[in-house]
Amino acid sequence: MKQRDLKAIRVFFSLLFLVLISMLFIDFRGFIPSAISDVILYLQFVPSLLRFMHVLGFAAAGFVIIIIINLLFGRVYCSAICPLGSLQDIVSFIARKTGKKKMYRYAKPHNLLRYMFLALPVIFIFFGGIFLVYLLDPYSIFGRIFSDLLRPLAIGINNIISLLLKEVNVYSVPPYAYKHFSIATAIFSAGTLGFIIWISFSHGRLFCNSVCPVGTILGLIARVSVFKIRIDRVACTKCAKCAIVCKASCIDIKNTSVDFSRCIGCYNCIKSCPDDAINYSFSFGTKTVPAPEQTDKGKREFLVRSVVYLSGLVGLSRLVRSQPVNTGAKQLIPVMKENPVSPPGSKGLSHFNMNCTACHLCVTACPTSVLQPSFLEYGITGMMQPHMDYKTSFCNYECTICGEVCPTGAILPLGQEDKKLTQIGRVHFIMKNCVVYTDNTACGSCSEHCPTQAVRMVPYSVPGKPDLNLTIPEIHPSTCIGCGACEYACPVTPHKAIYVDGNEVHLRAEKPHFEKLETEQQEEFPF
Repeated sequence: MKQRDLKAIRVFFSLLFLVLISMLFIDFRGFIPSAISDVILYLQFVPSLLRFMHVLGFAAAGFVIIIIINLLFGRVYCSAICPLGSLQDIVSFIARKTGKKKMYRYAKPHNLLRYMFLALPVIFIFFGGIFLVYLLDPYSIFGRIFSDLLRPLAIGINNIISLLLKEVNVYSVPPYAYKHFSIATAIFSAGTLGFIIWISFSHGRLFCNSVCPVGTILGLIARVSVFKIRIDRVACTKCAKCAIVCKASCIDIKNTSVDFSRCIGCYNCIKSCPDDAINYSFSFGTKTVPAPEQTDKGKREFLVRSVVYLSGLVGLSRLVRSQPVNTGAKQLIPVMKENPVSPPGSKGLSHFNMNCTACHLCVTACPTSVLQPSFLEYGITGMMQPHMDYKTSFCNYECTICGEVCPTGAILPLGQEDKKLTQIGRVHFIMKNCVVYTDNTACGSCSEHCPTQAVRMVPYSVPGKPDLNLTIPEIHPSTCIGCGACEYACPVTPHKAIYVDGNEVHLRAEKPHFEKLETEQQEEFPF
């Protein structure tokens, strides 16, 4: 194999990972089995690292393989496996094809900036949150972009095609009901996408080398990698064609050196060199020429202020989370929820908030769309992490898909029998909000939809109206699993008469005793 073919191999694998991961987030029909997601996402660095903390063994050791590959060949993850890196390459490719030809040049490393973006998430973890981890994690950024922006777009296109085909009596493309669209989440993801497009269009892989903490970690490891890009100083004519196509801006043509900590292994330089002066070879022990670091008082001051700001942010988030939900209606009693509801399999709020990177893969995979990105339900430092939104839908009694697709271990897999007894929250009833009490009319929607008989209808007498034979809900929280079917079915607005308050730590519900329907003994068929 010629070294000039390395670029073609890299492009093939980068497109392969990009297409497979994109399909996971756009697949609104559920064509891809949930079990395959683990295989496709096995080598994503941050999800694998978080999952390894809960599921020891090779099945969760993808990040270890990435480190080994990095020690051998450099930042192959950044060039061929990371979907956000491939997305940036596509933007850079478009930049070269539109207008004048895009030319890069050597730039000194922004070491203070990239080490700051590595240190801040670590500091944030010590304060009790991983908000900055998933805010900067490339896989999670990619997931949010595709889940919150491109998936709704794909559904919209599907429904338009379905409508057009229906006019000519073709029903091969059924419409898809999109239950909820979060404007706040979409705006945030659109802003992130705009930033990624701008920085990739103008500066190539600057995001990977100055903002991304995964890129910084792998860059530090790449300094001692076994194989590196090397420039033959004798054969090099300093034509600068390699530096022009270097998206990482790490080739110093004057000193004929490569800052391999920033090299993302695109192999553009090898492909473009007319003199074959650049090769990818064994170079253990060779020294790279790092750019001298300069002290920037402004950046240092920014770092200090950022730490202070983040400290206050965590305190504020706890304050926001402790406030009850109150929509302010006068005619009904406001719903007072103490805790949000985290998905079954997440063990509880603490485990979930410390391991969820808000990639929104579970949001995409949820068949009832009950999982929705949060706003302030978990507090400011838990923004965008999925929560059980019972205004949108409810959790299927036998569904375990979210635990099957979660790549980080924030939602651990549950068997169906365990799922049916996992209590993620408890039912509460406000009689003065119920239409049976307020309007003296029959309802029973909550009881009809409860899969565990945690809500049952009992006789209710209306004062002054003895002829009305009504029933009203009676709750049994011990058998409630917190699926939210009762809350979703309750017709009262704006404040529900029945709702689920989340358990801070998931409990085990009592096994329901289903009442058998009495069937009348029928006579034999008379003729």
